[in-house]
Amino acid sequence: MATSRGQFGSRIGFILAAAGSAVGLGNIWGFPTQAASNGGAAFVLVYLVLAFLLAYPVLMAELLLGRHAHGNTVIALTRISDRPLTKAIGAATGLTGIIVASLILSFYAIVAGWMLGFTVAYPLSSLGFGSSSTWLTAFTVPRNLTLMTCFMVMTMGIIMGGVHNGIERWSTRLMPALVVTLVALALYVFTLDGAVEGLKVYLLPDFSKVFSGDLILAALGSAFFSLSLGVGTMLIYGSYLSDDEYLPSIGAQVALIDIGLAVLAGFLILPSMYVAAERGVEIFDASGALLSEDTLIFSVLPALFTSLGSIGVIVATAFFGLMSMAALTSSISMLEVPVAFLVERFQWSRQRAATIAGTIIGLISAVVIFNFESLFGLVIALTTRYGQPLLGLMLCVYAGWVWNRNSLLQELKKNNPAAEKTWFWRLWPFYVRIVCPAIIAIIFARSLL
Repeated sequence: MATSRGQFGSRIGFILAAAGSAVGLGNIWGFPTQAASNGGAAFVLVYLVLAFLLAYPVLMAELLLGRHAHGNTVIALTRISDRPLTKAIGAATGLTGIIVASLILSFYAIVAGWMLGFTVAYPLSSLGFGSSSTWLTAFTVPRNLTLMTCFMVMTMGIIMGGVHNGIERWSTRLMPALVVTLVALALYVFTLDGAVEGLKVYLLPDFSKVFSGDLILAALGSAFFSLSLGVGTMLIYGSYLSDDEYLPSIGAQVALIDIGLAVLAGFLILPSMYVAAERGVEIFDASGALLSEDTLIFSVLPALFTSLGSIGVIVATAFFGLMSMAALTSSISMLEVPVAFLVERFQWSRQRAATIAGTIIGLISAVVIFNFESLFGLVIALTTRYGQPLLGLMLCVYAGWVWNRNSLLQELKKNNPAAEKTWFWRLWPFYVRIVCPAIIAIIFARSLL
């Protein structure tokens, strides 16, 4: 069944695609500023621990459910259910995940469009096309609609290529380019005055905050959301995996790459902020806290790039190109969630499903753009603060409580006959049944407060 649906052609192709799904804009701009505001290296250490206590087990739940079903989220959750009630709830959960993933992409495409605009604006400005550059960076409805549409067309084009020729091919191109760009930018920033101060903020731990409730809860949220968990993106990617792959190890590699890139982004973002401060750019708000992520990306860093003179054009283009690549690797996984459902439920061609799903999501984005002040923050809150944790909780319930334990073990035994003797089998079922739901419930309760 997996082959007829499409399948990743190699382990490295899957790892880069899954890591690309997880490595999004939040990893690059959100994680470093959260770390700086919550004890620096103390936050990083707590995050690393919680990532493997929470994020990895939930990631494995999605991968195992997807590979077992070789189908979309609705198929996966109903196939492991043996009672009408759990089948109905599973189908409703799967459909909700599809809706939430689509809504996340609707606002994500708007922000990603801004990244594309800034990427092109700097070279245009240097070539003398100042008015075009200004249009690309000014917050207007026509600009937002145009750039969002361009980004959605790019995402749809990749999805139309299929699993191997679309998702895998572009992930294996974009992810190495992303890493090289991130490292090169960080190394350049290290040479500028003020970078060392940013490194100190990032690397020197404030252990007085290690047991702070705010730090632990912030790290919990970062660990959960950093791997794009809850909406079925990893479940869908897992459904395209060969039965020959040993999931516990491949899942660990995905988690390590995602976490590693989030930490690596800190070596770029925090030094850049303090380099900007060295050059007279304000990086703190009235309360003394670091400025929020959107202000950082669209105000602080552009001011820094301008202060660098001619080299600033190259650095700015590379930085916003980096952000665009991170956005694209995430968006293709989000669009794949509804596309996989449409292909399997209605037997549509991939091209038709991608066109219809992408167009509908683009229209939702347009509605948000025309009602930006009232809808943008609302859609983000409904999906990431409420929808994602609740869906993650349901996935844990189905993987830990609904899925027959023997059937789960047989899934692991496909490529490891001694699976029941491994540490993964001894620990993971307990974590996904008890620990992960409890932690996700805490995250959700915090979001309500």
